Order: sequence, then C-alpha cells, then structure tokens
Amino acid sequence: MARFVLIVLDSVGIGELPDAWQYNDQGSNTLANLAQAVKGLNLPNLEKLGLGNIHPIEGVSPQTESLAAWGKMAEQSPGKDTTTGHWELAGIILKQPFPTYPQGFPEEVISRFTKAIGRPILGNITASGTEIIKELGVEHMRSGAPIVYTSADSVFQIAAHEQIVPVSKLYEWCQIAREILVGEHGVGRVIARPFLGEPGSFWRTQNRKDFSLAPTAPTILDYLTEQQIPTVAIGKIKDIFAGRGIQKHLPAGNNLETVAAVIEALKRTKTGLIFANCVDFDTLWGHRNDVQGYAQGLEEFDQNLPRIMEQLAEDDILCLTADHGCDPTTPSTDHSREYVPLLVYGSKVKPVDLGTRSTFSDIAQTICEFYDLQPVFPGKSFLGKLGR
Repeated sequence: MARFVLIVLDSVGIGELPDAWQYNDQGSNTLANLAQAVKGLNLPNLEKLGLGNIHPIEGVSPQTESLAAWGKMAEQSPGKDTTTGHWELAGIILKQPFPTYPQGFPEEVISRFTKAIGRPILGNITASGTEIIKELGVEHMRSGAPIVYTSADSVFQIAAHEQIVPVSKLYEWCQIAREILVGEHGVGRVIARPFLGEPGSFWRTQNRKDFSLAPTAPTILDYLTEQQIPTVAIGKIKDIFAGRGIQKHLPAGNNLETVAAVIEALKRTKTGLIFANCVDFDTLWGHRNDVQGYAQGLEEFDQNLPRIMEQLAEDDILCLTADHGCDPTTPSTDHSREYVPLLVYGSKVKPVDLGTRSTFSDIAQTICEFYDLQPVFPGKSFLGKLGR
C-alpha cells in the first residue's frame, strides 16, 4: 500500500557530465553556478535532506546526519532534452538522439505542414521563444500565419496569439505537425506556444501543450499499469509519455500548482506511483537566464517541500531529481548536459551515499523492485541501499 513519489525539478542540474564538451556545455553547473551568482542559496529543507552532500553549493551545507539518501545520476542516453531525460528516468535508454534542426526544418516538412493547415508560416529558425514572439508577433497578428521555431533541443514549436488563433486550433495544428514529424524527422516534441498581449508587450500563457512521440519501448508506467498498480501523472508528465501507462492525470501549470497536485494525489491515492514535473525552473528561469528568478523559485519550492513530506506514510518514498540542466549563468539559453541530483526520503530510508549512478534508469529499476516486479530495465536498483 506504499506510494513512490517521483518529482522532477525540471533542469536543476548539478555539474557537467564528462561528455559535456560535445554539447558545448563545459563549465555548466546549474545549482552551484546559480548559488555562486546570488552569493548563496537559502534551501534549509533540501539542505537537511543532504543536497549539500552531493556537490558544494554556496549556502547549502553538507550534513553529517542527513534526512535522506543522496547521490547524483549521469544521463546515458545521447542528448539533453526533456523527453530523453524523462524517458530514461522511466527506463528507456536511447541509442540515437532525437533529430535537431539548427538551420530550421527542411522544405519537405514545412511544405507539408503549410499545405495541411492552409496558410504560410513565419520563422522556421532557431530562436528563444520570448524573443521570436517579440520579433514576429506583430506580423503574426496581421497575417494570421503561425510562428514556427526550434531550439537546440529536438522540438517543433508553434507560437500563436490566442486572440488570433484559438488555442483549440493551435492544438489541432500541433497534432498535424506531430503526424508529419515521424521517422527521419521524428522530433521528440511538438509544442504549442500560445501567447497574449499587444505589440511591445507579448507574454506566453500557461496553455502550452506538448505533443510527444510515444515511448519507443515499455516504461515503468506501462509495467505498473499492467499490474494494476495506480499511476498518477502531474503537470506535463502525461504529455511527455503521450498519455501511455498513465491512469490518472492532474494538471499543473506552475511549480506551486504541482506541489498542490502532489499533495492532493497523496491524500487520494493509497498506493502507486505519483510522477510530477516542476516546469518553472526550466521554462521561466533557465531558458531566460533569469538568475534571480531561478534562485527565488528554488527557495519557494524548498519552503513548500515540508507540505509534501508531512503527507507521506510510513512506507512511502519521496524521490527528488531532474531531467537535465539549464544553467542560467552561462551565455546559452539552451539545456545543459549535466548530472542530476538524487535525493531519496522516507521514514524507513537509510540516509546513505548512493554515489554516482551510471544512468537515470536506476530510478525505474528501483520503482520496479519497490513494487516487487521482475527486473526489466537496464538500470540498477538502489532500493537495497535504502534499507528496504
């Protein structure tokens, strides 16, 4: 009757991976660089769990008697995007990265898309989401042509003003793009990026929606569902897994809504996996190089963390980690190829050093063992180290 609560602090990396140079991410360390930039982070609850034991972080002291087990994990899959990271957490290690388009999408893709939606597009470049609506928003409002852009990640993003293109129509266009972008051009995600405002003052709304590829192999969500063990997805988790293996979905548009949804799930769910994503670290602060906003967001999450912890039952496990980095102190606004922190808390969990794990899929294998399922994933369970 125990719950396993997995919360992904989106983009909260903790130091460059050995192959970071291949991604131009040398020196990236989202947590440590951020802490240094603001002259120390105030994270007393994460500190008690042992965050400072993983890597030196200004303002976060190491604990000789931490409340949680601690460690860090390396991403084995190539890439540094959301889908790759979450899929690996759920047990899939990719052999090939999702395709990226630094020069924009080829004519064969764009022509099929424009023919299907019956109008031309603007953009088709690599760009910051906030900058491209600033640059092309006025022309979009005049013409009604959607703004198409990408990033260093494997994404096809479509931006449209909600008063020019209804959100439902934008979602329809994204579904069309998703059906086109398969095979050779199978990007990890097609993303709806609705915005509002007037020329000179546009802003993106919370009606973003991701249209992901379906997982290429069974995940821990699939195996739990097969065994009729409940799975609850919170925030964008449902979109990342294309809804597969998810029995219940609780929407959450920001970090505080995610915390509230986790608490609601804990109150209503007696057993199973609660899988949540705190998106603001990535979308609001990491990609915008907003150092102060990122620091304040971490401190706000830390303040609310006890609200989650107090809802845990004796046999429950709470696992905090991330899916990649997005260091706001570097010139780049893209994701960064980093280790991710691993904090595992529960009243029966031994506060031990879990070391450096060789793959994110160690979490999937740990959940597998937690629910007495036969080993199915390439990772190694750390449940035994926790004293469980």
